[in-house]
Amino acid sequence: MSIELHTNDGHVTITNEVIATVAGGAAIECYGIVGMASKNQLRDGIAEMLRKENFSRGVVVRQDGENIHIDMYIIVSYGTKISEVANNVQSQVKYILDKTLGLSISSVNIYIQGVRVAQE
Repeated sequence: MSIELHTNDGHVTITNEVIATVAGGAAIECYGIVGMASKNQLRDGIAEMLRKENFSRGVVVRQDGENIHIDMYIIVSYGTKISEVANNVQSQVKYILDKTLGLSISSVNIYIQGVRVAQE
């Protein structure tokens, strides 16, 4: 699926993969995030971190009518307050998608797939 935008200059189509990649890039910049995890890869209690080119596998973009909902699967850093990290990711993703793509996001749902010690 994709989003169709009609502007004075023409027609723009934004695919869900583009939205997912931008959202993943915004999330990974937040403090307390170690990485993104795939939504389908939780095995034996271990979530594999995704590389930068695969962020869209850890983000699900859903549309119902005019509403856009985003589900993000993340791995947080050990010792951080998970609720604050999730709140920061939600705010950042909404802001970046509005700023870069001009999209108003209805909800950003965060799923914590693991806690890891950050490697610096």
